[in-house]
Amino acid sequence: MADDERCLDMAGLAVPLAGGLRETGDPWAPFELADGAGAVVAPAAEYLKDVQACGRSDATLRSYGMDLLRWFRFCWAAELEWDQVTRAEARDFCRWLVLAGKPGTDGGYALATAAHCETVLRHFYDFHLEAGTGPMVNPFPLARSRAGRRGAHRNPMDPFPRGRSGLFRPRVPQRVPRSIPDEQFSELFARLGSHRDRALVALWVSTGARASELLGATAADADAGRQLITVIRKGTRAMQQLPASPDAFVWLRLYQEQVRGLVPAGGDQPLWWTLRRPFRQLSYHAALRMFTRAGDSLGKDWTLHDLRHTAAYRMARDPQMPLTDIQWILGHARLSTTQVYLTPVPDDVIAAVTAFHARRARPALPQPPGTGSGYRADTLQVLFGPTS
Repeated sequence: MADDERCLDMAGLAVPLAGGLRETGDPWAPFELADGAGAVVAPAAEYLKDVQACGRSDATLRSYGMDLLRWFRFCWAAELEWDQVTRAEARDFCRWLVLAGKPGTDGGYALATAAHCETVLRHFYDFHLEAGTGPMVNPFPLARSRAGRRGAHRNPMDPFPRGRSGLFRPRVPQRVPRSIPDEQFSELFARLGSHRDRALVALWVSTGARASELLGATAADADAGRQLITVIRKGTRAMQQLPASPDAFVWLRLYQEQVRGLVPAGGDQPLWWTLRRPFRQLSYHAALRMFTRAGDSLGKDWTLHDLRHTAAYRMARDPQMPLTDIQWILGHARLSTTQVYLTPVPDDVIAAVTAFHARRARPALPQPPGTGSGYRADTLQVLFGPTS
């Protein structure tokens, strides 16, 4: 039977939550994919080593590992051998992701998650194809190319296409940044319960740093005199100084005075600590719980990443802030990534257009005859002479 005629019984397929992605604490293998019996899935482990060798962060390794876990769970449920799958079975997996994949819901994963998963699996099979340890053909192929020059009919104002995407990769619509409106941010800030939390949120929303980047800062990384804080960028692992607002450093100073003598001193010590004994370095999940509690009290589902969006959107709305400066602050490799923050938020557009209509409806004040230019008629006659 040809590949394009093969199809799994998708309606009756149940995919149990077998296996898992384990955090090991080993810097050489921070995450490992385990099957239902607890054994490490060797093909995934080899691929993650290759990803780590490319300089990707632990967060990226975890993200890739979760994509691999979804695929292997699907293969285990459908009784497929990972190195013998075909294009038809890869296609059915991508259908399952979008329609029924996410556990605990009536539907599948978001299109962005499905697109990311397809890309990771295509690279996973490319890796094993080159190593000679996988199938003879990548089951997640690139999209079929069309005749003619690539990008010949594109809008010249759009970024040039970087290449062909995956055949089964869903088209992801452009997302409007989830920035927090200023009034709601003020309410949220008032709900924060400590100087530490206020310092963290004020730094996040003024620097645009990722949550994990700021949480990894040490005491020596905060330079209050120059209003700079140094972070290690997620992608490049390079150290970068980011300017922050003056009030952020005021809250930081209040927090540091609060924990003085309670936590270890020294420039190489963590900047952020838990507020209860035994004092430990503040983790990402603890910071996330702190922030979501404040949002829940207002009936909102904001995330820490929304603070980064808020910072970027505020900068992009300032006409005196060059987009290339925002790109540098955010650590984006491509300017096209930063351009998404030029997309206006609907509430701001509605407010601006409403104000426009109000100005148009306001009647103009009548002017005395001969004063349309703003100068008195006799004064103009002295300067330029009588008009014919």
